[in-house]
Amino acid sequence: MNSLRPKAYHLQDPSVEMDLQEDVFAEHDLPQSDESAVEEAQARGIIARGLMSWGTIFWSALTALISMALSASAYDLVSDFFARSAALGALALTLLSLIIIAALIFITREVRGLFRQRYIADLHQAFARAHEMDDRDAARLLVGRLASLYENRPTTARARSELARLREEIIDGRDLVELTERYLVSALDDEATREIARAAKRVSVVTAISPRAIIDLLFVLGQAVQLIRRIAEIYGGRPGFFGFLRIAKSVAAHLAITGGMAAGDSLVQQALGHGIAAKLSARLGEGVLNGMMSARIGLSAMALCRPLPFLTKPTPGVSDVAPFLLSRDK
Repeated sequence: MNSLRPKAYHLQDPSVEMDLQEDVFAEHDLPQSDESAVEEAQARGIIARGLMSWGTIFWSALTALISMALSASAYDLVSDFFARSAALGALALTLLSLIIIAALIFITREVRGLFRQRYIADLHQAFARAHEMDDRDAARLLVGRLASLYENRPTTARARSELARLREEIIDGRDLVELTERYLVSALDDEATREIARAAKRVSVVTAISPRAIIDLLFVLGQAVQLIRRIAEIYGGRPGFFGFLRIAKSVAAHLAITGGMAAGDSLVQQALGHGIAAKLSARLGEGVLNGMMSARIGLSAMALCRPLPFLTKPTPGVSDVAPFLLSRDK
């Protein structure tokens, strides 16, 4: 058996050819590509800034026209009741006032939810820039803003107190951002991964035993909606109806950019390689795949709603949050 023995070469020897690949010396660029995908997906939904598009003009004009028609109808209705009886007119006016107050409260909550989720997405991108540029001043400012975001959560009190002390002691911006992730955000990550695991388990079990495909579809959609909203709430967002639509749009964009379920092909191949497919019924196999899809949706929502990118630990995958889907013991 031939073996390669070490040899010495002179660098000036013209017979020596050196094949130096830049990739060997370059840093692993997967986190950067993941972050660019997250920011692009956020720009398509959560922080979309296209305020003067034709679609926006159309819906704004249509909403204004419908509002004018409803206002005119309501005015005529109240006037008609007053013409019949002062008591009926007063009752109609009171009910109309309650409707207007409820609508104003709903709109206020929706606007606050939109701005809050956009604020968190802006924090995410600002933290990424501060970490990349090692900007100490920006990091200190962002840490204060993030701490104020969670000031009403007693579970974060210790972490916020520790960061308040470290913010004045740490002179390196990159280190301060990484400590913020380790002290403050990691606990929220654990809560989010537990939610994803529970949703994936529910989906895999229910779709494996449900008798109708329509039940599978409705349950998977319902769990996806609930999971996205819950993850947004964990990281400080309070999405209303329109806020949820923006987050869902970003999640769909993120899945499209990163390949969606194609990103889980290696997991499916791993499952097949372990011979699991041969042991499972068709329904149980569908449950596993639906559980993987739910976990992928949750992981995308986690990356998008997180107030800063993954820096000190790798981006979690399906095998990290739902390993039971790939276990041999089914």
